[in-house]
Amino acid sequence: SGRVTGVQTCALPIYLHIVFGGELVTPSENVFKNPEAIHIVGIFPDRDTAYDAWKNEAQRTVDNAHMRYFLGDLQQLIDASTNEPEAQD
Repeated sequence: SGRVTGVQTCALPIYLHIVFGGELVTPSENVFKNPEAIHIVGIFPDRDTAYDAWKNEAQRTVDNAHMRYFLGDLQQLIDASTNEPEAQD
């Protein structure tokens, strides 16, 4: 019948995180040289997975002082957002 049986859903909360990075204007400031070229590594379901992705990218680009990767907490943005994007700053 094509039905999947025995699959259980997980009720654990998901706290989304994003990992992104790119070349900075100068290593001393968090200002991207070309915001259109920001590398979005991905969105992850938990901090540990996001941290592993961040660490991998940071280690891969360690020889370039102008490259920087960031791990962001999307859940904070989601929690602070409204249903009216035009009302946000």
